[in-house]
Amino acid sequence: MKFEGQVALVTGASRGIGAATAIALAKEGAHVVITGRTAKDLEAVEETIHAAGGSATIAPLDLTDGDSIGRLAAAIGERWKSLDILILNAAMLGSLGPVTAIDGKEFNQVLTLNLIAQQALIAGFDPMLRKSDNARLLAISSSVGRKPRAFWGAYGASKAALETLVLSYGEEMRNLGKLRTAIIDPGRTRTKMRAHAYPGEDPASVKPPESVADGLLEILASDFETGEFFQIS
Repeated sequence: MKFEGQVALVTGASRGIGAATAIALAKEGAHVVITGRTAKDLEAVEETIHAAGGSATIAPLDLTDGDSIGRLAAAIGERWKSLDILILNAAMLGSLGPVTAIDGKEFNQVLTLNLIAQQALIAGFDPMLRKSDNARLLAISSSVGRKPRAFWGAYGASKAALETLVLSYGEEMRNLGKLRTAIIDPGRTRTKMRAHAYPGEDPASVKPPESVADGLLEILASDFETGEFFQIS
């Protein structure tokens, strides 16, 4: 199995791309730590993993709670010496609308989860990533982070900032170890977030999360260069 003996952390793993990725990694031998806000949904993913013979640990938490990430990093660090794979997937869409009409309170929530919490995750797990012989960090982004689109300003800005943050971290680590970072645009995918953004779209017209998970595993198993950008079509 491609990831046997490796430890992976997948955020936003209670459904969609995160859940599919966690299940796929476990099938390939990784022990997967899955996070999300809803324990019941995480337990369902865990049961699927165990039923297929894989192993997983659930960690229900709210990433916007600043202390929760530190506690998670400490708990995982006590059990494993290193972290081989970190998938930064958790995000929120927020309301779509003109830049001039962005609600400040909601915008703060979007930035807190999509950007500030991601920095806290990188900082919290940096020591464990450095101890891995082949650490990989993949950040799930969006096309609107690179190509601005009308009414997507708040979400797009958070993703553009996330990409800069992750790529900067990758450059900082380039000559200090074997850690590699990459940005992933999953493209049109059948998720709850997309259904909210495109309520009239036929779900069958876009690819399932499992297709994205397959693409992510191919990237993780490859010798990609740090700082690369991948679009999963």
